[in-house]
Amino acid sequence: MKRILIYLLITGLVFALTNCTTTSAPPINAPQRCAAMPTCVASPPSDVSLPPAPPMQAAQWDDLTGWETDDPAPALAAFLDSCRVLAKQALWQPACVAARTADAQSPSALRAWFKTQFQPWMMVNADGSRTGMITGYFEPVLQGSRTPSRQNPYPVYGPPDDLITVDLSELYPELKHLRLRGRLEGKKIVPYYARSEWRQQESKRSQKAIAWVSNAVDLFFMQVQGSGQVALGDGSRIRLGYADQNGHPYRSIGRWLIDQGAITPEQASMQGIKEWAKMNPQRLEELLNQNPSMVFFHELPLAGKGPLGALGIPLTPERSLAVDPRYIPLGVPVWLATTRPNSDQALTRLMLAQDTGGAIRGAVRGDFYWGSGTDAGNLAGKMRQTGRLWVLMPKGYAPDDAPK
Repeated sequence: MKRILIYLLITGLVFALTNCTTTSAPPINAPQRCAAMPTCVASPPSDVSLPPAPPMQAAQWDDLTGWETDDPAPALAAFLDSCRVLAKQALWQPACVAARTADAQSPSALRAWFKTQFQPWMMVNADGSRTGMITGYFEPVLQGSRTPSRQNPYPVYGPPDDLITVDLSELYPELKHLRLRGRLEGKKIVPYYARSEWRQQESKRSQKAIAWVSNAVDLFFMQVQGSGQVALGDGSRIRLGYADQNGHPYRSIGRWLIDQGAITPEQASMQGIKEWAKMNPQRLEELLNQNPSMVFFHELPLAGKGPLGALGIPLTPERSLAVDPRYIPLGVPVWLATTRPNSDQALTRLMLAQDTGGAIRGAVRGDFYWGSGTDAGNLAGKMRQTGRLWVLMPKGYAPDDAPK
């Protein structure tokens, strides 16, 4: 009975959400009356729409823009990291074993090796289009301390004790990417506190903070990035990784500023938003509360080459890509064809799908990991490019929705 009630609740929620917006098919320019004919030819009903395009379509290696110009050695190292997870699946075991002895010294030989192991699949949006948005992210380094001070008044929180996360994948595999988050109110689970509601409770929750930082906007963007470091006064650092989220959807504060007429679309970079916040401190809380989503952190070992992504392995600068796991499986190689931030200069290279993000939604959507620190942040904050994606899957793979 509990399973049935949970299922009805979930399907009801999904139905309600999917009915929040409606779309209508374009009008059909058919004559109301057929001239010189005894009977009008039946017109299709106005609500007929084409089925969505399959997200993965078989491609040829020659389709991969710039393939012959990339040195895939860094991607091979990142792929071996992915194999710590992928090798648990029979499909990936041959490629993961072969990767251990692949020749990483010769770019041409390594490109040939990838061709022997994999088949490229082009990612396609539901409307059939083949391009999407490619943004960038990084691991910020904030100034802070272990305890609150006048210089470091903004708390960084770990997962709160009253946050409940319900993983539905064991009961309903089709919902494997859906997790419900909330809190108990009596005998009911209700939505967890949004950012503005949480702010009203900070005085009683501050003792649960795991660090304190000097800048509220930098802390906000660390939540958007999902990880970061805090530089302490004694010269040491602590690394913070994503632990959980409050269950509310991500909302772009840059979009809100554009809609308010406060900035132009060209100014809606991380740097542009920070500049606006600096000039309008009296509206800072109003701005940040436009995004109800909050991320909670936990401390990670500082040793290692990068922060942990959603796959549970360290990210590789300029080779790890955040994707939507509903369309691209985590861990797989992905060929990216886009341009550098604020530039027409081509950026084409082999990446690994090793992370996810609240704003990363869609089949042709990627978030390029630039690394840690200020330089990486400058590149990430300016990146809002158009690009294409090809997923490399082991030969013999045939997705159910791929065209036959």
